[in-house]
Amino acid sequence: MTRRLPGARHLLSVADLDAAGVRELLDTAAEMHLVQRRDVKKIPTLRGRTVINLFFEDSTRTRSSFEIAGKWMSADTINITGKGSSTSKGESLRDTTMTIASMGVDAIVMRHHASGAAHQVARWLDELGTGTSVINAGDGTHEHPTQALLDAYTVEQRLGSLAGRHVAIVGDVTHSRVFRSNLVSLRLLGARVTVVAPPTLMPSGARAWAERDGFTLSHDLDAVLAGTHAPVPDVLMMLRVQHERMSGGYFPTPREYTVGYGLTRDRLATFTAASPEGVICHPGPMNRGLEIAADAADAASSLVLDQVSAGVAVRMSVLYHLLASGEGAAA
Repeated sequence: MTRRLPGARHLLSVADLDAAGVRELLDTAAEMHLVQRRDVKKIPTLRGRTVINLFFEDSTRTRSSFEIAGKWMSADTINITGKGSSTSKGESLRDTTMTIASMGVDAIVMRHHASGAAHQVARWLDELGTGTSVINAGDGTHEHPTQALLDAYTVEQRLGSLAGRHVAIVGDVTHSRVFRSNLVSLRLLGARVTVVAPPTLMPSGARAWAERDGFTLSHDLDAVLAGTHAPVPDVLMMLRVQHERMSGGYFPTPREYTVGYGLTRDRLATFTAASPEGVICHPGPMNRGLEIAADAADAASSLVLDQVSAGVAVRMSVLYHLLASGEGAAA
């Protein structure tokens, strides 16, 4: 198995990868998932490596899964939060990250509220010449590459190849970095994508973007579920309504949003009848009763917990390809 994606030091965007690179990461994730199912979940692959999880935004799934991934691969994994770093005392992001990298760490997994922060940190560290890898764990409304990879992995584990499958991404796409990363990964894997959102939550310039990248836009979730203009989706990817990023009234009331764009009990029944093998995804955390009903979140077709499980395997795969060297396999 290749130890390192060709030429890769960082993972900042899904656009850093080609189709072969995505496939290699997903294939390795399948092997890592076997490790995850063992009674003793420990392999020596990253022994002697140090991984810093540097999170300036709250996180449960991403931070925990990166920590578990590193520890199961025998890396020394350390968590640092924004409130626990010197940035809370006024230190700049540049000084904080360069200080950490100067300690000889091998990778910084970083989440930050500013779009482009991970790219900037990677440039600083490359200039410093530390050799430290940067993994983007979510930067503002820009990208969340490992989430897109785990979404693809999860769906393919249930449905097989994504090539030719129809994926509907529904909800608050304006503020969603998950949406942006998934657009790239799904296109690379050959899926057909429909983006569904109210006009107030559709990104500026979306029409030109859709024409350039080959996805479809809709403001009518019920028409999409009915297969009015395209085949009924194989995958419904519901996005969280990100109240914390909203500074104004993007919709009149939560109830009105649910009526128009929520995966309600009635819409779940419609989807299940039209697409019996169809699956439901959500990157979490879920606003139950807003963008997704409890019946849908807990349905047999829901892959929400499968996504959480896949998150560890995919992040093991990313760490493996960026950091592993010499002998030491995933088996």
